[in-house]
Amino acid sequence: MGMSVTISEATEADAEQILKLQYLCYQSEAELYGDYSIEPLTQSLDSIKAELTTGTVLVARLRDEVVASVRGTVDADGTARIGKLIVHPRMQRHGLGGRLLNAIERQLGADGTTKSFQLFTGHRSEQNLQLYRKHGYAPVQTRRVNDRLTVVTLAKDSDTRAYVASA
Repeated sequence: MGMSVTISEATEADAEQILKLQYLCYQSEAELYGDYSIEPLTQSLDSIKAELTTGTVLVARLRDEVVASVRGTVDADGTARIGKLIVHPRMQRHGLGGRLLNAIERQLGADGTTKSFQLFTGHRSEQNLQLYRKHGYAPVQTRRVNDRLTVVTLAKDSDTRAYVASA
């Protein structure tokens, strides 16, 4: 990449940049499935601001620009649900998605109560599936949404010792 990208918790001031980046990043997914009404393309700024207060949202910055983001929450049963891992198209294929995935896992697993991690993607989203498999995720469920889309849920167990030690 050549330039230093930093990862940190998002603030409310990042919400607009996250929304714009999300809109840009999900265009390819919408095209892949022929559906431009997917939730990431219709989500409101207020909804993103609410997510900043109810879950963990991390951003990767190149100087002042948010170039990647990921969100996560931990359920009462100890399942960490990770979503909306996005990387600016010009920054893809440089390991940033993997760095963000590792960072959100560390953050969500830091208190030692997280038992597993779970995320999902569309069945045609080969780059996403490849990244998740590389990071130890395995398919645990598929759900057909319509003729064009089947959602694949992937999961992996948490090794809480690893997350607590690196926190």
